[in-house]
Amino acid sequence: MKSFQELGVAPELLKAIGELGFENPMPIQEMVIPHLLSQDGDVVGLAQTGTGKTAAFGLPVLQRINPDSDRAQALIIAPTRELCLQIAGDLADFSKYQDKIRILPVYGGSSIDSQIRALRKGVQVIVATPGRLIDLIKRGEVKLDDVHTVILDEADEMLNMGFLDDINEILSHVPEERKMLMFSATMPKEIANIAKRFMKDPVEFVAGNKNEGSKNVKHVYYMVKAHDKYLALKRIADNNPNIYGIIFCRTRKETQEIADKLIKDGYNADCLHGDLSQQQRDLAMKKFRDHVTQLLVATDVAARGLDVDDLTHVINYGLPDDVAVYTHRSGRTGRANKTGVSVAIIHSREKHRLREIEKIIGKEFEYKKVPTPEHIIEKQLYTLADRLERVQVNEEEINKYLPGVRKKLEWLSEEDLLKRVLSLEFNRLLAYYQNMPDIDLNESDKGKRDKTGKRERGEKGDKDRRTAPEGMERMMVNIGKAQGFFPGNLMELINRSVNGPKPEIGRIDLLPDYTLFDVRKEDAHRILNALKHADFFGQKVRAEIATDRDYKLEAKDRREKARRKSAKNSAAKEGTPSKKSRKAKADYHGNYDVFINKKKK
Repeated sequence: MKSFQELGVAPELLKAIGELGFENPMPIQEMVIPHLLSQDGDVVGLAQTGTGKTAAFGLPVLQRINPDSDRAQALIIAPTRELCLQIAGDLADFSKYQDKIRILPVYGGSSIDSQIRALRKGVQVIVATPGRLIDLIKRGEVKLDDVHTVILDEADEMLNMGFLDDINEILSHVPEERKMLMFSATMPKEIANIAKRFMKDPVEFVAGNKNEGSKNVKHVYYMVKAHDKYLALKRIADNNPNIYGIIFCRTRKETQEIADKLIKDGYNADCLHGDLSQQQRDLAMKKFRDHVTQLLVATDVAARGLDVDDLTHVINYGLPDDVAVYTHRSGRTGRANKTGVSVAIIHSREKHRLREIEKIIGKEFEYKKVPTPEHIIEKQLYTLADRLERVQVNEEEINKYLPGVRKKLEWLSEEDLLKRVLSLEFNRLLAYYQNMPDIDLNESDKGKRDKTGKRERGEKGDKDRRTAPEGMERMMVNIGKAQGFFPGNLMELINRSVNGPKPEIGRIDLLPDYTLFDVRKEDAHRILNALKHADFFGQKVRAEIATDRDYKLEAKDRREKARRKSAKNSAAKEGTPSKKSRKAKADYHGNYDVFINKKKK
């Protein structure tokens, strides 16, 4: 392995990165730095998040800046404010001993006037988000005529966020004879198209394999029913007492709800999403970086630029639609030669997406059972014992108080004292997990199939639909698929109608004229009362607790439909009425029962 000096990095930069603790170059740095320092031509760099991409392009860019010119010479475009600030901060650290080089982060959400004042003083390196940069260009405050290097960082994320037109607009103001660099964690077809469109014969450097997950990350998944996802999340956290991780959610609303639940349940958690003010987001990230917060619940976009090297876990509270997003998420752990775990909490319908991710990242997910209460409590007890062993004792100070405490507790035996210490720490946990059921959706328990591929009788038929899981109540509303009613409509209807905490909805069965769904027993009557005055596009909603009688009526209805379908098929085999007469054809389309009766005669 070469040193940074052997790669050609200048002495003043070597001194700065040495003080930052940089010892040996990482793979992407070893490949890219010599090329950028000694050769012309465009570059595409593919490496996972956290593998040293900023130094890979930042050190050569800083070394090629002419400090005697106050004009902008390098432009770095990032998708988010957080990433923009992170890159600018890193470059400022690298250029500590380059006195004349000025670096300016340009982003929305901050005073444009202060950014304009800084630009007018002269800036050689601009790190910008696309929207604010275009605004400043239109105002005539940013001149890009002398820019010799343009860098697109996290290019795949910029594509996902819809910045393609903005990039095109920005590049129209940059000289044609520029050096262009594009760095990305993944290489979807769209990124290849950008390279082809904006770059000239780019040289591609790949650290690892394309779209491959980090080698230091273990991928595991837990499978539970949809309404048990939050319970599974708590058990995973409880089973890892020293967890320090990010929980990724799909929407801002879900992010806030999960964070609120965790905080209410006593976890050291916070949230990060786009609906927060910039001050709130900055505070949340600072608390997390400083380990004040143990669990951060975040959306993908809000977490961009959150650079933390020692995450133990990344938890996917449901899988993203785009595999590249999963790669970004999992790449946030297992950094700096440390190991990490990427967890997916899924239900059975997400299994196929899991397999798609496996194929693309070239890693197999390990199936794990959701930790049982007994295992969690045992793990917590051993962790406490480990803490007791390792705690630092100030002998001089503690010895002053020992006689009084010993006298007060001398009636307790060693075993009694130990039991009280453990109970003091774990009474809440013990009370919570007492008599808690196993929530794991064991893959071996899924409905088996016969040789024809159909489910065996009794596995997932009427019986499963009729009985709700333990602790749940099966409910029914008088609207179904025939009225254009689908799961999203049911969730929206309940959330809109019910006051107070949003009830958890379990399994949903859509039928032509009605819908069956599971709710927690304690929420059932609250939902009944809330839906009394509800309607669905003018149709009054009637909700009730589902009973065996309802299912008998349903079965009878299914048998009648099956009989009619069978009769229709038989009629089709004998010849359609249209071949016999116009009247028969009219009877066939207008009144099916009349036609069937005529056939019988």
